Amino acid sequence: MKKRSNLKVMARLITLVKPLTPYMICAIIMGLIGHLTASFITIFGGYAVLDVLGLSTKMSLTFIFVSVCVFALLRGVLRYAEQSCNHYIAFKLLAIIRDKVFQSLRKLCPAKLEGKDKGNLISVITSDIELLEVFYAHTISPIVIAILFSIILCIFIGSYHFVLGIIAFLAYVVLGVIVPVITSKIGGDDAKEFRGKSGNLSSFVLDSMRGLFEIMQYNAGESRLNKMNEATDSLSKDEERMKKTAGKNAAATASVILIFDIAMLFASSMLYTKGVIGFDGVVIPVIAMMSSFGPVTALANLGSTLQNTFASGNRVLDILDETPVTEEIDGFEEVTFNGASAKNVSFSYDKELILSDISVNVPKNSVVGIVGKSGSGKSTLLKLFMRFWNTQKGVVEISNTPVDKINTSNLRDMESLVTQETHLFHDSIANNLRIAKLDATDEEIENACKKASVHDFILSLPNGYDTQVGELGDTLSGGERQRLGLARAFLHDAPFMLLDEPTSNLDSLNEAIILKSLADESGDKTVVLVSHRQSTMRIADEVYSVEHGRMS
Repeated sequence: MKKRSNLKVMARLITLVKPLTPYMICAIIMGLIGHLTASFITIFGGYAVLDVLGLSTKMSLTFIFVSVCVFALLRGVLRYAEQSCNHYIAFKLLAIIRDKVFQSLRKLCPAKLEGKDKGNLISVITSDIELLEVFYAHTISPIVIAILFSIILCIFIGSYHFVLGIIAFLAYVVLGVIVPVITSKIGGDDAKEFRGKSGNLSSFVLDSMRGLFEIMQYNAGESRLNKMNEATDSLSKDEERMKKTAGKNAAATASVILIFDIAMLFASSMLYTKGVIGFDGVVIPVIAMMSSFGPVTALANLGSTLQNTFASGNRVLDILDETPVTEEIDGFEEVTFNGASAKNVSFSYDKELILSDISVNVPKNSVVGIVGKSGSGKSTLLKLFMRFWNTQKGVVEISNTPVDKINTSNLRDMESLVTQETHLFHDSIANNLRIAKLDATDEEIENACKKASVHDFILSLPNGYDTQVGELGDTLSGGERQRLGLARAFLHDAPFMLLDEPTSNLDSLNEAIILKSLADESGDKTVVLVSHRQSTMRIADEVYSVEHGRMS
């Protein structure tokens, strides 16, 4: 995780408000007027007492009464309007941030995300983004409101005597700036560690749910549960520590308010005894001071709350700032598929060498087989053809053009990749297939399924192609999912098909049907076929063997 100061995180988050600036200005104006009306209800009450005592003739009781009623009504209306604006801004921005995060994840896929902790990632795009609501709804406008409100009150109180204005100024600075900063320092990186542990726990729970069958089979439930409880207990201790910090912050805030109220009363009394100000110069400044801490108290309380928010913001910004391994390309002329090749290609994951000086030639309308032991780099080679990664050495070409000189959309249109694991969405079978071609007709879908030897199976289901597939495709067997993956590839109808163990979960009969379909398609398709099975390689025109990342 990139280390950013809270100020940098705040600055980055604020820049996202730009499209909603008019709403933010409205929220600030209404919030400012609302807080002023709330304070002046009490201040006008002070004027009323002075008028009854005959010590002030600035306003009549009738004017004061009417004004207080108007202030009370305005306070309610403006408070509602301010909160409506702030929450509209907050939830609109959360939608914008989610969209930006999705766009970033799309650019990062699949290279950067292949080794990512899925549960941690889910935690970031759900709970971490949700926590930013506190910042947008309860932080930006309250800070501006507190600053403007404090300036107005300092001027008002200072109009009785500059010393009283200085006391008010010091009170607002200590309460609105110094207390939150100290609280933030005391909290340190607790919130950041808490969000990290929370993400790790989410990942552990997700992993446990997906591996529930294996956990039950090998009676590992108790061990897994103990680890989960340990992680939960650790989180609870961290949260307890953070709550204690928040409690100390609240106590410090209350103490500061009391100290400055007493200081204002003492200073105004001393000035009164010396004849510098009148009795109204004691009553009104003290009442104004006591009734004016609402906006800055909100800032003081944010000191501990925002630690969690900034930690979440930092994790979200990590995704937005992460550089894709392969940038999307456009601006080049469209390329028509006319064969592919890998020339002297070497590739490493970090420092682990996967492929070393590999060369493969894939003529147009041919079937090329690639065999080798697990971990020898066969699947990686297919992904290099897809340009999921860039090679460290050598070049991968389509139609004698390096893949990093081909528009990404053009490359995707020319290629179909079927991996060993087929992901199915919680949707109908037809919609799961249609992701390969959004405008596909029912007839096109059925033809693709016939080629993948899955059409008859689908018709045997209660709702046929409208049958709902369970989350992650758990309602289907491995072989059924694999055939649906192949059907997607046939439906995509790309000229270059990259198949990674496409028949590993199939019986001999279904394998034979699919291999026949691939052989029939080879008249206008080019196929690279990765498999352990020698039977699968019977349709290959040429077979390459990869051992320990080298051709043999």
